[in-house]
Amino acid sequence: MKNAIPQRYAIPHRYSTRPGLYFTEDGGADAVVRSETADQVWLCVYEPVDQPTAFFNDAIRIFEDSPGTLLSQMHDHPVCTRIIESMYVRETLFRMEGPNYGLWYVHLPKAWDGMRYAYRVDGAWDPKKGLRFNPYKLLLDPYGKGIDGHMQLDPAAFSYQCEISEDGKVKGSAFGEMSTVDALGKMPVSVAIDDRDVTKHDGDPVHPHVPWSKTVLYELHVKGFTKNAPWLPEELRGTYAGLAHPITLAYLQGLGVTSIELLPIQAKQDELFLQERGRHNYWGYSTLSYFSPEPSYATAAARAKGARGVREEVINMVNALHEAGFEVIMDVVYNHTCEGGVEGPTTCWRGLDAISYYRRQKNNIGRLEDTTGCGNTFDFTNTHVVTFAVDSLRYWAKRIGIDGFRFDLAASLARLDGEFTKHHPFLYALRSDLLLGNLKLIMEPWDLGPQGWRTGGFGMPFSEWNDRFRDTTRRFWLTDTQPSAQGSIGMQEMATRLCGSADLFATDPGRGCVASINYVACHDGFTLTDLTRYVNKHNEANGENNMDGSNTNHSVNFGVEGPTDEPTIARNRERAAMNMLGTLMLSLGTPMMLAGDEFANSQNGNNNAYAQDNDITWLNWDWLYQTKKTPEMRRLETVSRLIAIRKSLDLYHHEEFFTRLTQLGLFKPSSRVQWYLPDGTTPMERDWFDTSVRTFTMRLLSANEMDILIVINGTDQDRHFRLPSDCDWRCEWSSSVVCGVMPGHGLLTRKLNPLEYPDDNWTNAVHDADPISELVDMVQASLAAQSKLDRPRTPRTTNLGADPHVTMVGANHDAGRPGAAGIPGNAQGNGILNIAGAVENDDDADAIHTTDDTMRDMWTIPALSISVMRREQ
Repeated sequence: MKNAIPQRYAIPHRYSTRPGLYFTEDGGADAVVRSETADQVWLCVYEPVDQPTAFFNDAIRIFEDSPGTLLSQMHDHPVCTRIIESMYVRETLFRMEGPNYGLWYVHLPKAWDGMRYAYRVDGAWDPKKGLRFNPYKLLLDPYGKGIDGHMQLDPAAFSYQCEISEDGKVKGSAFGEMSTVDALGKMPVSVAIDDRDVTKHDGDPVHPHVPWSKTVLYELHVKGFTKNAPWLPEELRGTYAGLAHPITLAYLQGLGVTSIELLPIQAKQDELFLQERGRHNYWGYSTLSYFSPEPSYATAAARAKGARGVREEVINMVNALHEAGFEVIMDVVYNHTCEGGVEGPTTCWRGLDAISYYRRQKNNIGRLEDTTGCGNTFDFTNTHVVTFAVDSLRYWAKRIGIDGFRFDLAASLARLDGEFTKHHPFLYALRSDLLLGNLKLIMEPWDLGPQGWRTGGFGMPFSEWNDRFRDTTRRFWLTDTQPSAQGSIGMQEMATRLCGSADLFATDPGRGCVASINYVACHDGFTLTDLTRYVNKHNEANGENNMDGSNTNHSVNFGVEGPTDEPTIARNRERAAMNMLGTLMLSLGTPMMLAGDEFANSQNGNNNAYAQDNDITWLNWDWLYQTKKTPEMRRLETVSRLIAIRKSLDLYHHEEFFTRLTQLGLFKPSSRVQWYLPDGTTPMERDWFDTSVRTFTMRLLSANEMDILIVINGTDQDRHFRLPSDCDWRCEWSSSVVCGVMPGHGLLTRKLNPLEYPDDNWTNAVHDADPISELVDMVQASLAAQSKLDRPRTPRTTNLGADPHVTMVGANHDAGRPGAAGIPGNAQGNGILNIAGAVENDDDADAIHTTDDTMRDMWTIPALSISVMRREQ
């Protein structure tokens, strides 16, 4: 047959069930791509003009002045090539065989690592029926493992005829005529990576495999976490390599978290409306390639090596985190793609097979169903979409080493005919996969579709973000504490959240409390500190007239909107933050912190900073290298101590609920938890449902270790509590330390004297001979030049022999006070006394002690505080 594909380019022996580009033993590669409704598909390979082409013998040269259009010549010749002099590139096009069960194939007799390629697809152009095939557009390989280039805001990026106005807006109808502007040079292309070497991971460290019951999640952005990190050389800031740096890892170890949850690191592309405004998607929830890592987070040196160099840096980052004992959880976005609605650009899926990939409105198939708020929704009723997602996840787990995934807007992934079901094929595919089913799988259990709130609805083995925990904690410690507030959260609701939210997650036999991902703040919304500084969102910098972002934040400002130096307000804010963090770490379930909350990071009231790739979202580390303990350092030490307390208690190291539901839907009492009112009596039924009851004690019973009490005083007055009389108690931790007091044994709280605690920061204890000394000098000199250093550093004449990396977190250099690790002194003008390591001292003169049996069990608990009491041996 005249136009048949030459035998050397056919694959008669192999019809793969998986798309992708597979290197073969003959030095070539098999290319497989899915398009069930296309008329013809071409694989396009790009080579520099000044190098010999690998396909010279078979390719027919096409000239710009050749008779007929490019499209007609593509159809005429099985293999053709053309030179685009303006871009100094050669494009060779291979007509593919197919469709065979929806797949198209071609075998390249020669292929190489780093080969740049893309697809062109021809077919019907009928936008009203959802058909938008356009062979003039370059399409990424959905399974491509590397990516090169980026989209330019140009008519070439769109499958329909349009133009770009002077103000950067796209003008044209998505239902108009097909564009004939060639996209080459205006769009990214895929890059082949040869990863056939099965021994390459033999020397990798073993995955930490942290049990769910011991997991403490820490959500961070790769770039934002290290972009301003002063301990990193400039070339490592904001990069994968920066996150893998030894000092970065030491900081995370000092904090005490176990599992690092990364905001999306799959290759991204800015949404159209952001490009039109010259802005960028910082968070990365706009995926361009599900197999390729985001290149912009790699170092310049890695990017210079191409896609393989970028991937190697990601793998090295994961390996370094594993070696340091951390799991790596990756945030993934399979609910929608960067192509947006039908007016958006054509980068991949729209041009390959829009009918199969995207959900469509039932009454208007030319329009896309949108339950994500991003213009499109992947159709997970299509088996091949499910397969595509599973293949991508397996790749990241097996080849990159990822330990788990958090699924953005996961309710959209589990809709059949528009309705959510936990029996969705995609969920079964995840749980039944031998690799994925044994990883940590976390769902964001909502979307924008009908009945989109599904917290608790995913079943085993999935864990889910618990927004009820978030809102309950915020309301109890923030909005309900305000003078004019009508209390809405009482003992019943707080007890349910402290005990693992059995009302939401006790859905399947064996499903435990760890299914509840407890959090107070995450990337989406106010930071923990901004919850205590702002009543209203302040998103003006987003350029959307402050209309974006949630209006329901359950936040307060304690009298002043924004930062203030007023001491009383500062203390009240810090105490509220400690109350929320204390509730988080002392609740059954899996706690998750937002990076920066441990040192009072603020986004200036912006609760939707998705497009702020600047100092609003980049963490500020200036406080770490001051000569005196800053409020940020004191917060860090307090949080680190709190995490250590949780990790030391086996009472939290299990997956069972303290209180569970019976088959009749009734609560079954637990033998592991007891409840008391301040007078020492057991709450009556009326107390549980009285929202004005805001003081209570939760006792956790243990057969193998000391019992503990969680004592909550949610009122604005100090309260007397009669603690269980069968043993003596000591205070392990209390949020009230920020106000200079601790629970007192007797009728008074225990006041803390800040003069007893030195305020020198760890930098003053670094000896000149320590390896980190040069770094400290450099950073402090930089801070001094910017007038950001608190005071000239005192001479360093003592070498305590401490690990200079570890000393940055909670280091204690007061050798005269054993056990007082990380105890700070007075705040610098803000009135906060945050004594992170303070413990109960029965010799304190401010406490009243008595041998009278009626007073023996009396403790005074400071106002608006949460405290941990441990049973004395």
